[in-house]
Amino acid sequence: MMRVLFVTLSEKSHVYLLAPLAWALTAAGHEVRVASQPMATATITQAGLTAVPVGTDHGIHHDMTAYRESQDHRTANWSRCERADVGWPELRERYELGVPYAFAVYNDSMIEDLAAFAKSWQPDLVVRDPLAYAGALAARISGAAHARLMWCADVWGRTRQTYLEVMRDQPEAEQVDPLKDWLAAKAEPFGFSFDEELLHGQTTLSTLPPALAIPTASPEMPMRHIPYNGRAVVSDWLREAPERPRVCLSLGASNTEDYGGDYVSVQEILEALADEDLEVVAALLPAQRENLGTVPDNVKAVESVALHTLLPSCSAVIHHGGYGTYATAMVSGVPQLVLSTLVSDHELRGRTLQRAGAGIYLHHGDATPEGVHDHVRELTAKPEFAQAARGLRADCEAMPSPHELVPALERLARAR
Repeated sequence: MMRVLFVTLSEKSHVYLLAPLAWALTAAGHEVRVASQPMATATITQAGLTAVPVGTDHGIHHDMTAYRESQDHRTANWSRCERADVGWPELRERYELGVPYAFAVYNDSMIEDLAAFAKSWQPDLVVRDPLAYAGALAARISGAAHARLMWCADVWGRTRQTYLEVMRDQPEAEQVDPLKDWLAAKAEPFGFSFDEELLHGQTTLSTLPPALAIPTASPEMPMRHIPYNGRAVVSDWLREAPERPRVCLSLGASNTEDYGGDYVSVQEILEALADEDLEVVAALLPAQRENLGTVPDNVKAVESVALHTLLPSCSAVIHHGGYGTYATAMVSGVPQLVLSTLVSDHELRGRTLQRAGAGIYLHHGDATPEGVHDHVRELTAKPEFAQAARGLRADCEAMPSPHELVPALERLARAR
């Protein structure tokens, strides 16, 4: 039996991503714990997992709401991670701002409590969110094997590799490394120094099929994405096939809950689609529903529907680029219209999908109601989009399930 410690940022969508692997390890007889700030405890336990609250809650969501434009700032866009796409000034600024205002805010309050738990519980394997660097420290402190579980393309690892390559070409006075300095300072009290394996672990668990992925920064274990959206109920209206092509509009929870609102207008999109022979299902949060006026006759507005119960019946989905929606559509074989900000890997996420022929990507600032109308008509009328989306679904189905990955993780832990 192994002891497996998951370490995640205190974001619902990140907990949802790790849950299927945590269940698979539990079902295989292993002891599993999930550590994060106290604010994530309810989400973890509602997923049927054992929570380890560590540290204190951070205030990053307050800052997100106060600075909504930060999602489109160039330092928040990690999609440009190849040497041909980004220069030294932007790379340096990305780390100089990202480390103190994002990485440290998410992690610093967890480190001391998590280290104490890792020392006492002695996990054999730590599986962490790619930005939960506190988990990397916990793995090193306890001597556990260390894997990253991705909720995106590995832009963090690839950017790091590019950063080191470009930094070597700079004058010595310019060769600053904020990420190394921060983690080295956090590691020093525990008696070890910084190295690159601390950032990348011994393996990376990737849930993207090859057509949508980029090379990882450590040996890769592919794992099929299994959708989990929290509480789920199959409503009566979902038990019958739609009479017309069904299109889902979902703008997710993170922008509403963390950034103070959506970046595109639900009302305008619904009105733009009013003349189409479609059934448009607007999957909304209560707060989004409250802001909605009268809806067209071809719209069904529903609250908090679990997307894995809805998307398999859809001919297309319009969404904000969040990984949970993106990946659920991917494994459901549904063409996607992605209207997103530039944060994280969202731009890369949308563009790789478009290159694969399974969707269309627009920055939210370019998403006019007329344009959305035309793109939805294109996605639902041209069979090549559905064909490409089904091809991605087949690629996902060929990847190992979380259950099938368990023996490989057991071997990784034994090798330590």
